[in-house]
Amino acid sequence: GFCCERKMSRQFAPLQNDLILRAARGEPVERTPVWMMRQAGRYLPEYHTVRERANNEFFKMCQTPEYAAEVTIQPVDRFEIDAAIIFSDILVIPQAMGMTVEMKATVGPFFPEPLQTPSDLSKLQGFTHREIVDQDQLVEERLKYVFEAITLTRTKLNGRVPLIGFTGAPWTLMAYMIEGGGSKTFHKSKSWLFKHPNESQELLQSITNIIVSYLVGQVQAGAQLLQVFDSWAGELSKAVFEEFCLPYLSQIASRVRARLTSLGLDQVPLIVFAKGAYFSVEELASQTSYDVIGLDWQQEPDLVRSLTSRHRPLCLQGNLDPCVLYADLETIKTHVSAMLHKFAGGAH
Repeated sequence: GFCCERKMSRQFAPLQNDLILRAARGEPVERTPVWMMRQAGRYLPEYHTVRERANNEFFKMCQTPEYAAEVTIQPVDRFEIDAAIIFSDILVIPQAMGMTVEMKATVGPFFPEPLQTPSDLSKLQGFTHREIVDQDQLVEERLKYVFEAITLTRTKLNGRVPLIGFTGAPWTLMAYMIEGGGSKTFHKSKSWLFKHPNESQELLQSITNIIVSYLVGQVQAGAQLLQVFDSWAGELSKAVFEEFCLPYLSQIASRVRARLTSLGLDQVPLIVFAKGAYFSVEELASQTSYDVIGLDWQQEPDLVRSLTSRHRPLCLQGNLDPCVLYADLETIKTHVSAMLHKFAGGAH
């Protein structure tokens, strides 16, 4: 498959700042590394300059490696941050599966033809139970632009900071594909889990297979850490999360690691961010092999640390409320200092 052909033959500049990689692996660091989840984007005037060149088409920016690289590096030029995260979107996977996704100015993502009943699943490309090898070609053909953007960005970064690659998690992607966009109640996608549990599991497994291939491709292209975003995890109860999210999140980590090993590639740290899933943080520690668990601002770092450390030492990531950044500098410093204090018991 393409994986063997694309094996890391390219040479990148040596890394000058590996703080975040050391922190993720639980190694000693001189200070806590910093990055922000939406560090590339609308709040930067230079972002809008690039967006205008792309005719204000969001997905055109994602699909054009030169634009994606430029926007990824903008916050690195402006701030002293310790990582870049590739400019892309979690919804490139539904697009690769053949769904139309539009980015509407005031609404956000919009699917003109969402999945309505399980009979719609047959329209999806990559909807299959077959082993992961079958997903490679689909991912390589449909998402090559992401790999090209990663390689170009890593080259242009010239070793300044590591580059993070990412994906949406299976449940979060499934929710978007059924809701047709964001939602307050998620009643359409959640009702699938209860009315059509088998078909839901089949869809989640198909998405998982594609994600594994996609993440391995990102490492081959030059990504040095990977993050899995389960943005809508907190919409589910503990029992439902542990049936429809946890097994797939676990599979992603273990299969990506196995695949990197079989391709003779170095392992990269893996981060899981299951927003709102405070109820299952212990299971994320005990039943998955992620190096880092990302916390949202509603979670208590010291409590999470005590729950997860029963199982294994983990790096925790987070968890400043982004709205703090609207405040004056002194207020920001107070909140950041309090946050650092709460994470002080281990890798952060």
